Amino acid sequence: MTGEKGTAAAIAQALDRLKAEIVHVGLFDFATMFRERRLRRAELLAGAEHAVFANVLPKWDSAESILAPGPYRSETVAYDPASIRPYPFEASAAVMVADYTGPQAEIMPRRVLQRQIERAATAGYAIEAAFEFEFIVLNETAESLRDKKFRDLAEFAPDNRCWSGQTAATYAPFVSDLDALLKSADIDLFSLSVELGPGCFEATLRHRPAMRAADDAAFFRMFTKAFCRQRNLTASFMPLLGAGFPGIGGHICLSLRDAKTGRNLFADKADENGLSPLAKSFLAGIIDLVPDGFPMVGHTVNAYRRLGPGSWAPKTVSWAPYNYAAAVRTAAETEEMTRLELRLPGSDVNVYLGLALMLGAGLDGIERKLSLKDEPIASGGPNEVPPNAPRLPADLLEATRRFRGSAAVKRIFGQAFVDHFAMICEAEDTALRRVVSPTEVQRYLEAG
Repeated sequence: MTGEKGTAAAIAQALDRLKAEIVHVGLFDFATMFRERRLRRAELLAGAEHAVFANVLPKWDSAESILAPGPYRSETVAYDPASIRPYPFEASAAVMVADYTGPQAEIMPRRVLQRQIERAATAGYAIEAAFEFEFIVLNETAESLRDKKFRDLAEFAPDNRCWSGQTAATYAPFVSDLDALLKSADIDLFSLSVELGPGCFEATLRHRPAMRAADDAAFFRMFTKAFCRQRNLTASFMPLLGAGFPGIGGHICLSLRDAKTGRNLFADKADENGLSPLAKSFLAGIIDLVPDGFPMVGHTVNAYRRLGPGSWAPKTVSWAPYNYAAAVRTAAETEEMTRLELRLPGSDVNVYLGLALMLGAGLDGIERKLSLKDEPIASGGPNEVPPNAPRLPADLLEATRRFRGSAAVKRIFGQAFVDHFAMICEAEDTALRRVVSPTEVQRYLEAG
């Protein structure tokens, strides 16, 4: 592990390369919101050996309501030089991720992922991963949303059709400007296209080593939201905004590589689906664990609305080659490109926890030498439920109860993390359980 002085030297070298005099340094919380401080280079480097940040981040919810008792105080953090990248909204600036090193380290999402990456490395595996996000752009500002109480949302590109060349041409300046901004922040896109529904876009990020892929995904959402707000628009990553909008996902692609040679260990051209025995055990681990670990890919009440009838989201824990209705879609166009795609997460997924679940479950399947007994589903659509496949939890409360009670989840991710994250999810469910929507009032006020 890099020593403190070595870390400061690595940071200085990275800032020299970027010609950065300002650094935005912070931590991603459980909602994947970046909580930062803006520091000048000299002050950052001077404090690199004894940096601290408020320990409240794991103790509040997405609305910043306190969930856990204090004391609330400064806690030591470690800067991650490998996370440094250009900050696209300010000249001569960079952004860098930090991680708690004190009592909160065991439960924070980025650390949960890091432990699974280290577990893979011990077994001789390197990980390549990539995220794909659907998101919806609204013709709303922060002020207009509040004036309207977040109702009757104004659409951006209301005439859009899925993969429409007409929409892409009409909004080409928006798309190309966003692409350029992301590229300036070292976020490399494989594609950026329009998708199904008004204002719906899809961005596929290029594959990277696991932690870099997760950091890219987290900053992609942050920078896309800021880009839109600067143009009097709002980018939404809510899994389901409501009637008239599609459910949107945050899919995760992953392959295991030989750490020494880089060879894709998931590929086997002799297999009818192009999958090696290792890939099949990895896939079997996902199918076995994901129903218990589901809050790690669905930590909000809204995430479960996307899984209802009429959505293209998977309805069961299933798999199939190339099938978009499967929970895990396998793809093996070439040996180098062979990968598994987890299609269960909504677009609001905590990217660190989502990737940690996929990786941790798959490694567990390999370690336990699980066989892939489930047959691939043969069909699938927005209103089809594949038979004989494990059903997903119906809502956040059911998912959290399974999560909290799962011995396998605790074994893989640790008791402390499971207990803390379950507490966060239970509080999220409680916060919305007593909320009555206008539609509910309209339906029941005069009934009976």
